Amino acid sequence: MNSVYELRTAPWRTSSYSNAEGGECVEVADGLPDVVPVRDSKNPDGPVVVVSAGAWRAFIGGIR
Repeated sequence: MNSVYELRTAPWRTSSYSNAEGGECVEVADGLPDVVPVRDSKNPDGPVVVVSAGAWRAFIGGIR
């Protein structure tokens, strides 16, 4: 992943734990090798945090 274009066309999905009223929404992009981009769904053109797939698995494992 080395271009903004890839993030703009990435398949973003909203977390199943996000607030149903539209607040507190986190989206992640699937299908990118070795990384997981994360963004605020209320600001899709805003900043994106990109973490390694290993760090994402550890994070998800820690909150389960």
